[in-house]
Amino acid sequence: MILGLRQAELARKTGISASYLNLIEHNRRRIGGKLLVDLAQVLGVEPSMLSEGAEAALVASLREAAAESGTPMAELDRVEEFAGRFPGWAEVLAGGYQRIARLERTVEVLSDRLTHDPHLAASLHEVLSTAAAIRSTASILAEPGELEQEWRDRFHKNLNEDSLRLAEGSRALVSFLDESGGVENRRGVPQEEAEEFFLSHGFHFAELEDGGTPEALVKGAAHLVSDASRRIALAALQQYQQDARALPLEAVEAALQEGGLDPAALAARFDCSLPQVLRRLATLPPSILGQESGLVVCDASGSILFRKPLEGLALPRFGASCPLWPLYGALQQPGVPIRRAVLQQGRNLQGFDCYAVAWNHAAPSFETTPLFHAVMLVLPLREVPEGAYPVGASCRICPARACSARREPSILKEEF
Repeated sequence: MILGLRQAELARKTGISASYLNLIEHNRRRIGGKLLVDLAQVLGVEPSMLSEGAEAALVASLREAAAESGTPMAELDRVEEFAGRFPGWAEVLAGGYQRIARLERTVEVLSDRLTHDPHLAASLHEVLSTAAAIRSTASILAEPGELEQEWRDRFHKNLNEDSLRLAEGSRALVSFLDESGGVENRRGVPQEEAEEFFLSHGFHFAELEDGGTPEALVKGAAHLVSDASRRIALAALQQYQQDARALPLEAVEAALQEGGLDPAALAARFDCSLPQVLRRLATLPPSILGQESGLVVCDASGSILFRKPLEGLALPRFGASCPLWPLYGALQQPGVPIRRAVLQQGRNLQGFDCYAVAWNHAAPSFETTPLFHAVMLVLPLREVPEGAYPVGASCRICPARACSARREPSILKEEF
């Protein structure tokens, strides 16, 4: 930033891609050897100045672990000394804290899936209804007295067919729940397949920017297994293409360099709607936007229609989200843009800058009910302002005690 170098320019001078440099900056790829020396030469600094970032990250993790533990006796003023004298133990402590955080995120995801996953609900219903049918048939055959041969054969046939259904349903349920099968990126519902497809492209499609067609991208996509997922992906890509035509990539990049991130100003400059701007910003590469971003789109029922995940952002895929998110507040006042800094509750507090707005997705008519959709652009906050609004993931896994929006008790104990 001091040298006035953009991320893409620094990557080009170093001989790596901008996306790889972005992963390094976000601590998702290790750096060392020749690459460390090359980066230092381009920036005009000593390599040690860059490598010291690893120790700084370790110290930051230790501070975060101490803050989350709530232990008043932790010597926070001596954390640098501890990391310097016992680097191995410091790594163990920081690694354990990060593992706990990952496990807690897994609990959140599993709780969401077990509560709201339609595939799981349908499988359980199939197993239970088939078991009930077998029980009913077996009770008839077990009753004393002779049955006519025709009826006995019919009951035996039903029993055989129901037992086959039960075996198939149970096998499918076990396959869905079993994580040990070694299948990578196992999904299960069309929306998840479509999200995995977008995730594999980083939510940015250079082909569409250059005039390609959504149909060509969907055709033969390995992540899109079902017809339903292909339809979902095709509709999302068509929306992407419309947004890209309204806000061309190079023009948006120039506007961001000139005026910064201001969705309202961009909407006025390109004569387009705020939902278009928010969706478009979320599809920009981090090298252009300047940071990572997340996106959530929902309908008036609160069901999430599209989601671009962001590290630390915990919004359930299948509903039952915290109603305090600006996404749902926008539904209560369509057409009114909302910007709010939020603090996501949990063991690891996360701060986000949220831009949200709702609009009528269907053509207005006196005879039909408005079909409002809401979109929310989510940007990570490095420093959370004091007045940040507290929000949660869902009541089931939210630790907040006094909350007027709580619908059900949390499954998390106080010490979790």
